[in-house]
Amino acid sequence: MKTKLLALLLCALMVFSLCACNANTEAPKDTDPSESKTENTTEDLGLWADATYTEDKDFGEGAKTIKVEIIAEDKSVTFTIKTDAETLGDALLAHSLVEGEEGQFGLYIKKANGILADYDVDQTYWGLTKDGEYLMTGADSTNIADGEHYELTRTK
Repeated sequence: MKTKLLALLLCALMVFSLCACNANTEAPKDTDPSESKTENTTEDLGLWADATYTEDKDFGEGAKTIKVEIIAEDKSVTFTIKTDAETLGDALLAHSLVEGEEGQFGLYIKKANGILADYDVDQTYWGLTKDGEYLMTGADSTNIADGEHYELTRTK
């Protein structure tokens, strides 16, 4: 997906370059120059510019199927994971969907789907919920069962 995004950005850059070469130095009289907009720039994507996936995706093979929704700002993506893993952390780590570090309470998730949430950097963290209810366990100590739905929400 990063390759597609990079190709799209390069194409947009080439189009803008060509337009700049042929552009009139005088703005049309019936337009306001402050109203010009570009589409799908890295700034427009915000946190999602660093996302590994921007569309729903399926992963793995196994007896259990769980759904994990990654929510940041006003966007989300849902991963359907088929796994034989016992814990949510193992299922997510097996497909490189989260990154973090081991702390005294287990895995501290700092990145989900490539998006950073680090309390030490900007007072954000990944809130872990199951069907909208906060869990009292961390990802690596949350046992999973077939059909469950989890959410990792970037929270401040």
